[in-house]
Amino acid sequence: MSEKIVLSLGSNVGNRSENLKHALESLARDGFEIEKASSVYETEPVGYKEQSSFYNMAVSGTIGREPEELLAIIHRIEKELGRERVLKYGPRTIDIDIIIFGDRSLRTSDLIIPHPEYKNRKFVLVPAAEIEPVIFADVLKKCSDSSEVKKV
Repeated sequence: MSEKIVLSLGSNVGNRSENLKHALESLARDGFEIEKASSVYETEPVGYKEQSSFYNMAVSGTIGREPEELLAIIHRIEKELGRERVLKYGPRTIDIDIIIFGDRSLRTSDLIIPHPEYKNRKFVLVPAAEIEPVIFADVLKKCSDSSEVKKV
């Protein structure tokens, strides 16, 4: 049985909707089988506030690869879509994070699973709880993040 993977996607540069759409198409092309996709939400930036609001969403699915291989695919997609890693928490055409990868816990210099900040971020939890409530609804209830997350 394949492991359920949940990814968080965000964009705040260029055509945010198109960026999310292209990212989903690229993930599917590279073998990520999307089972569920959340609504798109408009969210406030976190960390660096002097930037445009984000469009965020979550997808769940499977891929017949290891987490590090998925991360390499994600980094390639982000680069194809014009992501430049200039400023931490800064503006980006696309950002794709692995939130969970089955029940795995992993900590390397490049990758931490589950994502270390997901429990503190409504922009991740609201879309994730929409598609995977069994996993994320209780975590969302306990989240102290007060930032605005509204359906587009």
